Amino acid sequence: MSLDKEELARLIAGDIPSGAYVNLGIGQPTTIARFLDPDSGVVLHTENGMLGMGEVVPAEQADWDLTNAGKQPVTELPGAAYFHHADSFAMMRGGHLDVCVMGAFQVSAGGDLANWHTGAPDAIPAVGGAMDLAVGARQVWVMMTLFTKTGEPKLVPQCGYPLTGKACVTRVYTELATFQLTDSGVQVSRTYGISFDELASRLDVPLSKV
Repeated sequence: MSLDKEELARLIAGDIPSGAYVNLGIGQPTTIARFLDPDSGVVLHTENGMLGMGEVVPAEQADWDLTNAGKQPVTELPGAAYFHHADSFAMMRGGHLDVCVMGAFQVSAGGDLANWHTGAPDAIPAVGGAMDLAVGARQVWVMMTLFTKTGEPKLVPQCGYPLTGKACVTRVYTELATFQLTDSGVQVSRTYGISFDELASRLDVPLSKV
C-alpha cells in the first residue's frame, strides 16, 4: 500500500541524520517534527527566528509568541534560542543548515525545484524563504504527492512552473516511492505499494534502481 501522510513524515524523520540542523517547510513537512526521536539531537530552525523548535500544537495549547514560519503555534525545546529575522536568513543563506524539507508543485529530473507559484493568473505567489533555503541548505529534500489531483506527474523532465532553485533537490519523498536525484539520473531507493516497472511506466523520467 502507498504511504499516508503520517507514515511518510515518520519515514523522513527517521532519515534525518542525528545532530542535524533542519528547516521544515510550510505545509506537510511540518508534520515531520512529531516523529523526530528526542534523543537524535536534531535541531529545528524556523526562518522567523528560532532554533530548537518543537512540534505544532493545537490552538488551545498555543503560546502565540511561539510560531513557525507558517504562523502555526509550536513548542520550544530545552535550549531553544531566538534571534532577529535577518540573522535567521543569514543562517539559511550561509550554508549552516544540514537539511531542509519543502513541498513542491514540481521537481525536475535535474533537481530543479518549483514550489512558490503555479503561474496561474489567479494564484497567490508564496515564496517566503524557499529560495534562500534552496540555495543555502546542504541538502534539499522534497516531500510531496507524486501526482496531481488530475493524475499528472510532479516529478518531471523539466519544470513548467516558475523555478524556486536550480539543481538543488537531492531527494524526493512521495507516497509511492523515494527518489535520489544524482548526477547519473533519477534513482528509486524505495517503493510503496507499486512495482518499479509500474512506477516507471507512469513517469516521463528515466528511472534506475539504487
